Amino acid sequence: MTTIYLDLAARIRREEPVALAVILEARGSAPQGAGAAAIFTSRRLVAGTIGGGSLEASISRTAAEVLRTGEPRVVSYALKGVTVEGEEPICGGNVRVLVDPRPRRDIRALFGLVDSLGRGGRGVLATSVSTKRSGKIGLTRRWIPAASISSSDPEIAEALVDGRPRLAGAGPAGTSITRKEDERFLEPVFPPSRLVIAGAGHIGRAVAHLGRILDFDVTVIDDRREFANKKNLPDADHIVCRDIGPALGEMILDENTYIVIVTRGHQKDTEALRACVHTGAAYMGMIGSLSKVSIQRREFIVRKWATAKAFDRVRAPIGLPIRSRTVQEIAVSIAAELVLARSRNADRERSAG
Repeated sequence: MTTIYLDLAARIRREEPVALAVILEARGSAPQGAGAAAIFTSRRLVAGTIGGGSLEASISRTAAEVLRTGEPRVVSYALKGVTVEGEEPICGGNVRVLVDPRPRRDIRALFGLVDSLGRGGRGVLATSVSTKRSGKIGLTRRWIPAASISSSDPEIAEALVDGRPRLAGAGPAGTSITRKEDERFLEPVFPPSRLVIAGAGHIGRAVAHLGRILDFDVTVIDDRREFANKKNLPDADHIVCRDIGPALGEMILDENTYIVIVTRGHQKDTEALRACVHTGAAYMGMIGSLSKVSIQRREFIVRKWATAKAFDRVRAPIGLPIRSRTVQEIAVSIAAELVLARSRNADRERSAG
């Protein structure tokens, strides 16, 4: 939940009164697993999700209460409604949720997390939860950058390797819904994947919008000022107005980078692809018909701009085959393929670890 903590830090800087809700444990068929998080004001949900529906509504009410009292709370929910006609969730699972009305107390840990992510780092946010005899909850958060994690704490090292939040001692998925007096919740946090979009036309703009929703750090490149601007690209984190090929060629396109080529024509697509086809990007996709892609593939190989193996890493035509026709449908097909590629990349990293 990287973006939740970036959002939370920004709200703390603005001195907004908010509560952070985090699922500590989930068992059975729960809508969200351990680590799912959301930010609430006294009135409503403002960021993230912990499962939606009546569960989220109930936690929203709890958030309003703890914001009034200033005391954090750990609450358990049984998602065991017995009829589809009622409002109770019928998933059949159980969850325990920490609701914290004073995340500002851990400003040092949260700002350390933000600083690390800004430099491309990763680490583990360790939250100590203690239940006092009075029933009150004590909280302490500590940000542990990857470089500071030692073999003396194997659970933290394991959390960073497999990328799954968990209660210390409970295993990756959690094994109980039993509150202990002292618990430690471990959340591995990674910098957001970078989405680089070559082309700021209708499709590029739509993909930028979906990329932002899907927690990518979005960069859009175009050589036309009337397109490469914040008004046209309100969801882009970074906008580059330059010739696309040279701009791509100067970027670091690594295993955490996903490239979408949707320029205004064959020549610009070719310039963009030449600049990135030999990089270590996690994903490269290019728009175009089967015939256009076939011609480009032959051109790249004949001109020795790329080997057949290198070119065949490119997803072209781009997007999952959902029979898309409109701009919006094409953007959805591209976004779905990006999610799939990111998930597969994360699985490979965990296996390698």
